[in-house]
This record gives sequence, structure tokens and C-alpha cells, in this order.
Amino acid sequence: MNSRETLKINEKGHLEIGGCDCVELAAKFGTPLYVFDEKYIRDMMRVYRDTIAKEYGGNGLVLYASKAFSCMAMYKIAASEHIGVDVVSGGELYTAVKAGFPADKIYMHGNNKLKSELEFAVEAGVGTIIVDSYDEADMLDELCAARSVKQKVLIRINPGVEAHTHAFVQTARTDSKFGFSVSDGTAEKMTAYILKKPNLELHGYHCHIGSQIFEKQSFVLAAQKAMDFIAAVKNDCGFEADTLNIGGGFGIWYTDEDAKIDVKGYAGYLEALIAAVKEKAEEHSLKQPFLLIEPGRSIVGEAGITLYTVGAIKDIPGIKKYVAIDGGMFDNPRYALYQSKYTVLLANRANDACTEKVTIAGKCCESGDLIAVDVPLPAAKRGDIAAVLSTGAYNYSMASNYNRNFIPPAILVNEGRAEYIIKPQTYEDLVRNDVVPESLK
Repeated sequence: MNSRETLKINEKGHLEIGGCDCVELAAKFGTPLYVFDEKYIRDMMRVYRDTIAKEYGGNGLVLYASKAFSCMAMYKIAASEHIGVDVVSGGELYTAVKAGFPADKIYMHGNNKLKSELEFAVEAGVGTIIVDSYDEADMLDELCAARSVKQKVLIRINPGVEAHTHAFVQTARTDSKFGFSVSDGTAEKMTAYILKKPNLELHGYHCHIGSQIFEKQSFVLAAQKAMDFIAAVKNDCGFEADTLNIGGGFGIWYTDEDAKIDVKGYAGYLEALIAAVKEKAEEHSLKQPFLLIEPGRSIVGEAGITLYTVGAIKDIPGIKKYVAIDGGMFDNPRYALYQSKYTVLLANRANDACTEKVTIAGKCCESGDLIAVDVPLPAAKRGDIAAVLSTGAYNYSMASNYNRNFIPPAILVNEGRAEYIIKPQTYEDLVRNDVVPESLK
């Protein structure tokens, strides 16, 4: 199990998170249930924020990458910790605005932003928009002109760093759908193009090399390449960027195949990245840019667990044993998408020895509806409470109502307190937007 003080096995032999017994949480709130540890979330935000203050003189800002988990409570926490956020859709932006998050600390991303989303962003006063295509630049410039707004922008660049992670979450390769390549000159051409836009105010560049990355050197290399590019643009175009957004992607623990990094350990990634920026600034006689980072998974991933109730158990002798739960790919599609691995335990029998390897199956009418394969567990029984760890990122945010199942509710726990941050769905919610046309009545 990952190591932190707020996730442990209590004297009853039950899994406990944020001072709350998981068996009691399941009884009170039902399952499936997303559970988020507020202390862990705040601790992670603080370690990044404090490292920028200590190592970079506070000349930067942490942006919570809200695609990992977006709800009003998360934006409230981020605001109270004095960090910014990034959003990638009108829906995420609306949620942040609805929560009262300060618009000047919102950064908006997306490789194909809709006109309606850009209109919303400009009218909401979003601080910075990261431009990812020529036609987006044209559209945004026109929208700003009509509203007499000068919009701060960054350009997403592709430094060509290929990190060791799943191919689907590598975002800085030359063939990525994101950004403009540094190596083929398109990033510099885009810079010249934006500089001619009268209603866009270019401040610098954004890059993001991927997700679930453990190698510090990948982030260092991305920072070095970005700073080299800033120097080249200054020489070629006379424009010196004052802002560099280096993205996120810091890896987290899912199973014992992953490194176990304590909260303070994440400061090391940022320290190495900052050192590289400083060195390159000195090498190229550049001013140190305002530095932005966008951690999402590392802030909320290990903060979250999902609780399920065990149902049917099917043993195929000599082949496989299925332990079915009352959730599935509708609340966690990551195994189906990426073959992602998880650690699973029985929250009500957390001290029991693991005696077999099983496959955790969901309840969907889909043979690929699996949560974890070949995970060690004690012999499970109907009614046991299964806990899947490290589900805080990209579970709720990717959930669906497939098979018209409910997206589970979410609660926030801290010092023994448990409160809803996302309410349960009802059957009425599932049909709320259905319409029976007159021709079928």
C-alpha cells in the first residue's frame, strides 16, 4: 500500500482514509463511492507552491490541471491554497467560474476550442489562453476585437521529448495532435503570426510532454529545449518570452511496480526543472521566465480511492477467477483504455493474507469491463467491501452512464469528517434530457 499517514489500516483491521473507516463510509454513503482525502490534496498543492517560492523566488504559479478531477469543491480548495487552475473545456471553465474561482488565475487549453468556448473564456475574463492552431488564433483575435479586449496568450509548442509512458498519453512527440513543433520551425512561424495579431498579447510558451512520468530527466530535457527555443526566437524575431509553462505529468503510485514518492519527494522534480531553467537563462542571457507548472494526477490521484461491494464470484478452474463488483468501466474506464494497473484490497478485511490472484470484473454487459487483472486478494465473499487505490485522477472525470448505470457520488474526507462533493445520481437524472417526439406518442 502507498505510504502516507491518512491512508492506513485501523485497529479493526479496516482500511481508513482521512480518519474515516471505509466500511462505515460504504454503509453510510453506499457503493460504488469515490472518496477523496482533503489533506493529501492540500499537501500536494502546498509542496509545489512552496518549492516555487523557495527555489524560484516565487516567480511562478502552480496550476491545478482540472481535467484530472473537476468539481466545484476542487476549485474551492485550489483558490484557498492560492494556486491557479487550467481548464480544457467550456464545462470545466463553467465549473470553475460557478465556484467563484478568480478568472485571472485560469489558463485555458485545448487543441480544438469551440467558438462558443472561446467566447465564454473572453467574456469571463480568463487570464491566459493557450493557442494551439492558426484558425484558433484568427478566431480569438476577432472575438477580442469585437469586445475591445486584449487577451494574454501562450503558444503550445512541441519540444520533441518522448517520455517513457503509455503511447496514448505522450503529448510532445513530433506527430502529436498538440502544439507546434520546435524542430521543424513551425513553432517559430506561429510566434511571428501571433505577434501580428493586434488583440492578442503573446507572453510565452507552453509544453507538456505526457503523463505518469517518473524520470526527472524528461522534465529537465523539456525545460532545456524550451529555453533553447526561447533564446532562438529572441535572436530570430526579437521577441523574448516572459512566461514558460512546462506542463505536468509527474507520475504516481498505482502498484508496487511504480515508485513510491512521498509528498515532499515531488519537490525534487520541480527543483530539477527549476535548476535547468535557471541554467539555460544564464547560458543564453535571458531573463528568468515566470514559471508555470500543471500538476493534476499527482495532486489528486493518490488522494482518491473507490469503494465497491463484492457481488458474484465466478471461478473457472485452472483458468481464471472473477470477483465482480457493483461498479465497472462506467466509473473507471482506465483498464479498458490503457490496461492500467491498480492495487485492490478488501477494506473490511485489510489485514487478511492474500491467498489468490483474481480479476476484478464490473457489472456492465461488456466482456472488456474489467478493473484489474491478476491482483492478489484474500478469498473474497459476496458483501465484502473492495477498495481500489489511487483512483482520484481520470476516474470520475472519464466516467459515463454506460448501460445507464449511475456515475458514483464523491465525498471529501478529512480528520474523520465525510461530506458529499458530488451528489448521487437518480434514475430521473438518467432520463432528464430524454424527449419522446410527437410522432412516437
